Amino acid sequence: MKFLATATLAVCLATMLNGQSSTYKLESKVLLPGGGGWDYVTVDAAGRRVYVSHATHVDVMDADSLKPIGTIDGTPGVHGIAVAPEVGRGFITAGGEGKVVIFDLKSLKTIAEVSVGKKPDAIAFDPASNRVFAMNGGSESATAINVADGTIAGTIDLGGGLEATVADGKGNVWVNLDDQSLLVRIDSKTMKILNRWPVAPCASPSSLALDAQNRRLFVGCRNHVMAVADADTGRIVAHYPIGDHVDTTAFDPETKLVFSSLGEGSIAVFRQDTPDSYTALDGIPTATGAKTMGLDLKNHRLFVPSLSSGEFHVLVFDRL
Repeated sequence: MKFLATATLAVCLATMLNGQSSTYKLESKVLLPGGGGWDYVTVDAAGRRVYVSHATHVDVMDADSLKPIGTIDGTPGVHGIAVAPEVGRGFITAGGEGKVVIFDLKSLKTIAEVSVGKKPDAIAFDPASNRVFAMNGGSESATAINVADGTIAGTIDLGGGLEATVADGKGNVWVNLDDQSLLVRIDSKTMKILNRWPVAPCASPSSLALDAQNRRLFVGCRNHVMAVADADTGRIVAHYPIGDHVDTTAFDPETKLVFSSLGEGSIAVFRQDTPDSYTALDGIPTATGAKTMGLDLKNHRLFVPSLSSGEFHVLVFDRL
């Protein structure tokens, strides 16, 4: 009850201080069968599908009707989902078995399984190299997989606890090292580490998003800070306070809004005024423990997994 009261107070204080609306409201609450935990949500805006990690499998929803499409089984300890539309394949990290599951985007059937490092977590598709990069949290390494045939292109030793990752489609992949408070940039073609940048005053970075046009990275950190970094130099150009237990950050290039989902029960929202300046808007109330989300770049909808009284829901927020 104390945690709930604190989270509610934080949202109310943000509203009073900012006085500017993020213009989002709860539109739907989609019940999905089964309990258990969850992690990343991936929205395929072009394919109109939403992939929700759910304990031992992935639930797939229609992004428009919100109706269930199917389930991808055999992914114990599932964390991240990446899609490569050009080859019609998707890739899922199954952290419980140290593998990446490759599936067909149309049929949702498993094509192959690739053994990677220990506890693979975040994953990103890089069109420039036609590879997906699976971040192995238990091995402190990244495994690069060729999307065309599922072969392993190589393994990169990163030497730290890995969290979120993003790719720009131009040959760069970034990943957070939460235990060292570093941001690492990788060349996706040579699979070499290009830079290791500190993110202070952020500490324990756990989420990451990219503004590809303005070359800005948004780093959500567990010390209640969101930092804005220059994607090419690593320089921290701005930082702002956020709430507790951030786990996902997303950027909408059309609305210029930055979202960070917080386990305390809200989404912190910032409006990009310039690449180096941001205005905090009203937070979006969600649910306690709802620490991840997915953003649909087509209709600007947010998908937020939540567990309440043993029931697993996806909270759907629409922009007014």
